[in-house]
Amino acid sequence: MPQPALPISQIAQILDVPEDALRTLMAERRSADDTTLVALTVAEAARRIGIGRTKLYEYVASGEIASVKIGSLRRIPAEAVNDFLARRLSATDFGAAA
Repeated sequence: MPQPALPISQIAQILDVPEDALRTLMAERRSADDTTLVALTVAEAARRIGIGRTKLYEYVASGEIASVKIGSLRRIPAEAVNDFLARRLSATDFGAAA
């Protein structure tokens, strides 16, 4: 990761915020999931849906959720996750008792 042009202490001083608060914010941003990604790993897509990777691979293999190969990598388009959930939601009968 590139180093800032100014030391963090100077940036904090310019912004008039405590240096430790700025460092905390920077650490949180580094560790936060990037919601702007257009293609997700299988693990990222599974986490967004709330299922395991193995189950997601089953959905990929059956064609229920779209995926693409980029070299040797498998990626799930972010909109495919939403499409999959929308199809599952419309197919669910909320009136039926379990």
